[in-house]
Amino acid sequence: MQIDALRGFLSILSAKIGTLILTLAITPLLVRSLGSAQYGDYSFILSLLGLAMIIINAGINDGIRKFVAEDRSGPTWESNVFGYYTRQGALLASIGAIFFLVLSASGIVGNIIGHRFEYYLYLVAILIFGRQFSSIIRSSLMGKGLEHISEPLLVVEKMMFAFIGLSLAIIGYGVTGVLIGHILASTFATIIGLYYISDRYNLHSIFRNPPEGFPKLELLTFNLYSIVLIFLMNSLYNVDIILLQPLAGSTATGYYKASLLIAEFLWFVPIAAQTALLHSTSEMWTKRDLSEITDIAARVTRFTILFTLLLAIGIAALADHFVPLYFGKEFTESIIPLLLLLPGALGFAIARPIFAIGQGKGELRPLIIATGLAALINLLLNIILIPRYSMIGAAVATSIGYGSMLIFHGIVARKIGYDPFADLRFVRLATTSVSSALLIFGISFLIKSAILSLIVVPPVGLIIYLVIAVRTRTIDHEEVLPLVSRIPEPFSKWILSFLHHISHTTGEGK
Repeated sequence: MQIDALRGFLSILSAKIGTLILTLAITPLLVRSLGSAQYGDYSFILSLLGLAMIIINAGINDGIRKFVAEDRSGPTWESNVFGYYTRQGALLASIGAIFFLVLSASGIVGNIIGHRFEYYLYLVAILIFGRQFSSIIRSSLMGKGLEHISEPLLVVEKMMFAFIGLSLAIIGYGVTGVLIGHILASTFATIIGLYYISDRYNLHSIFRNPPEGFPKLELLTFNLYSIVLIFLMNSLYNVDIILLQPLAGSTATGYYKASLLIAEFLWFVPIAAQTALLHSTSEMWTKRDLSEITDIAARVTRFTILFTLLLAIGIAALADHFVPLYFGKEFTESIIPLLLLLPGALGFAIARPIFAIGQGKGELRPLIIATGLAALINLLLNIILIPRYSMIGAAVATSIGYGSMLIFHGIVARKIGYDPFADLRFVRLATTSVSSALLIFGISFLIKSAILSLIVVPPVGLIIYLVIAVRTRTIDHEEVLPLVSRIPEPFSKWILSFLHHISHTTGEGK
């Protein structure tokens, strides 16, 4: 199967941008509707659900994308993979839901963190099914290179949540209303996804065992390793919330969650690249095309660093203006944790595509060791620092844990056969980032109005950054042509004309 990796990346990125815009619109309304304490409860529930879904999903999403994309011999291979994983998903979702129902009914949760959480867990038990099946359907479409169908489902689900969950929160149903919104939104996305799945897979494969010779052991082994890997990776951005809530309280958790949300803006492009690279590089690994893998990895790494550095500089420069305006004045306390989180979030962003390329090879043990070391560092530092320094300690610990992912996975990448830093252009990259940061911070400092600063600094900063990047040849004009050519006219012509003008004035185009 030939997968158009660039089209897949752009489809995933478009959906990420769409959900990001919706998140930007929803979050301040949600925070104000719930208040910092209830928002802390909601953050805690989502973190708990996120960790539980790692076990409940059991690597099914990655398994579907990887093995469907390999397109092995036999006309029924793809449907058999889909049916096998869907049966697993239904069983594991049922077990997970029963666990949360029993946990809630036992009274243990109520005695430890409050009886209001007992009712929340009943809703979580229902939400598990929506999360499981919507993710299976999206992964099945991505495995066939149909990201242009799978990814808009994310936007649809987010819109449904905004309409239902936010409405219920505003009229006074609190965290309960928000969770009901999640349940209805994921169910709606699943129903729409089933329509598209039915044309691409034989749905009867869900109810029958795969034929003799189907490599169940290979798929099961991949899943077991994936559970460990994904659990370790998700612990990096959930363990701080889970420890902070009982140790520092709901209010501090709410403030800290706000800083995390902004820091995680750095990830929306790297996550798109990570998602696209797993199944698009699986075929390359089967062909042992190491030169092409290194070329793709090096270019993606450099582009990821360039883009996330720009975002990090912009967020740091505008934090004092943006946080109080966006979340409310009481969330001014989120600014320092945000600034402390940014360096680590940048490192984690760069590590994500590297992680995905290694995962596409299918040998997950080195990735587990690397992620496990980062998760252990993160856990130990959070345990040590949160009791003494509250959310500041959580930010420092998490930032170090995030950043270590880049170090460890960079080492693993070279060990398994490719070099993601082969075309880093470090001096040019450093020149671009330092020069741009001085100018962007200077402009932000001179503009005293928060609203005016948020209007002026992002577009001016983007132009400054792009001009310096092209002039220093951190990025070449020719490298962005395939990407720009996919953008609708007249925008593509404007961008190409601008890039040509910059490179021509520097002599690059001569």
